[in-house]
Amino acid sequence: MLNNEKQRVLARTRSRRWRHGRAGTIIFSILSLLLATSAWFSLIFSGTRGRHCWHQFKEWEGSPLAFPWQPREPIPRADQNPNPNPNSNFVHESSNSTSDLSLKHILFGIAGSSQLWNKRKEFVKLWWRPSEMRGHVWLEEEVPWDDSLPQIRVSEDISRFSYTNPTGHPSGLRISRIVTESFKLGLPDVRWFVLGDDDTIFNPDNLLGVLKKYDDSEMFYIGGPSESHSANTYFSHSMAFGGGGIAISYPLAAALWRMQDECLERYPKLYGSDDRLHACISELGVPLTREYGFHQWDIRGSAHGLLAAHPVAPFVSIHHVEAVDPIFPGANSLDSLKLFTRAMKIDPRSFLQRSICYDRQRRLTFSVSLGYAVQVFPSIVLPRELDRAEQTFLAWNRLGHRNEFDFDTRDSYRSTCKRPVIFYLKDIGKNENVTVGSYNRLKGKDDLKRKVLCFPRSLPLHEVLDIQVTSNPLTEKWAKVPRRLCCKVNQKSNNRLGLTVGQCEQGKLSSFTDSM
Repeated sequence: MLNNEKQRVLARTRSRRWRHGRAGTIIFSILSLLLATSAWFSLIFSGTRGRHCWHQFKEWEGSPLAFPWQPREPIPRADQNPNPNPNSNFVHESSNSTSDLSLKHILFGIAGSSQLWNKRKEFVKLWWRPSEMRGHVWLEEEVPWDDSLPQIRVSEDISRFSYTNPTGHPSGLRISRIVTESFKLGLPDVRWFVLGDDDTIFNPDNLLGVLKKYDDSEMFYIGGPSESHSANTYFSHSMAFGGGGIAISYPLAAALWRMQDECLERYPKLYGSDDRLHACISELGVPLTREYGFHQWDIRGSAHGLLAAHPVAPFVSIHHVEAVDPIFPGANSLDSLKLFTRAMKIDPRSFLQRSICYDRQRRLTFSVSLGYAVQVFPSIVLPRELDRAEQTFLAWNRLGHRNEFDFDTRDSYRSTCKRPVIFYLKDIGKNENVTVGSYNRLKGKDDLKRKVLCFPRSLPLHEVLDIQVTSNPLTEKWAKVPRRLCCKVNQKSNNRLGLTVGQCEQGKLSSFTDSM
């Protein structure tokens, strides 16, 4: 009995201690929570520093970098919100169909320099259409302006940003912000922001055709990398180069506007504008959508090899027009570009599209680049070889090794007897809906060498001085399902040869297989 009573007393004592210990823990936890809460409210609602921390937290919470499960602020709609702000309730709305997209829906942002603008504006005049297009040239200071060109805008001061790259220039910061400064203007009915340089030549019609492929209510970052392997390796193979043109959809521009200035502070070591823009777009998780018609043109010397082997894609842009030889021999750079852009305007969709056809009897190969040149090879050259760009140029770093380029190249023919005879565009026009171009033979030293070195073989088409190329219009379907064009050879006279170029007929294999 004594033992049982003793055990009951010990049990009650242990139970009482356990309850007291548990109650103490709970009371301690509640007091700690109350103290922490008091400190939190004191931090938030008292003092300048507390308010600053609270606002920083709220800005981070609503930023594109917030947790993905948290609701985000709606994107402001430009046509109803001329002064966008972070608390706007407007949203960007786009038509369900992209067929109504026009040049008026594109806002161009052209990066320039006040010191170079007087010369570079002549390049912009070649493609700009004041009555159809909207945009601005962004400079570091005001310059005289005329209404045949995009409006001049002075960029905001960028001295507040850190720039530590030892070889670049802080102007890269200014240029990287063109899209966000353009967005802040709040212009109505903008669906795309297109960036370029003051020495970029755009094909506006083909640019419009390319953008019609994409839903402008989604985030898109469209363009192309450099032709230079070294440049892509240094910057990024997934970065669009601004000289070739960059297209940014309205929602992506809105997202950049919210976070780019903060983002730029994280990248003071970067070189220029394109890599800074790419870094911020990468933080938003948007990849590059590559289009093969955007050309950075990081090359020097003769661009003939690139133009004669243009990709089977709509031509959109070229850049660095002062760094290459005149496109057409015998003319200065500007006059050469005038003929180039004239051909582009007359038949934009077909411009620079290629065709290969064969003359079995004379064993000749014709390679046509519409609006530019016709090459006549004195032998049968297979399409796979002609699809590769003849290396008539150097890379931007002035090196000529094939490994310097991020596209297919081939060596020029060393043998005079294998080199093509080139007919360059002389004139071009329209006959109803058919384009007619006249291409004149380039006379050079090779003609005399051929007579001496290639005897007894005669010169290819030695009597022909002019080739007339008739091209039929391309359909809308071609842009969606591109294919190299087909052509036929027609002898016009002893001095003139005729070529007819157009989309391959239904069921037709190709000019090559039909000729062989």
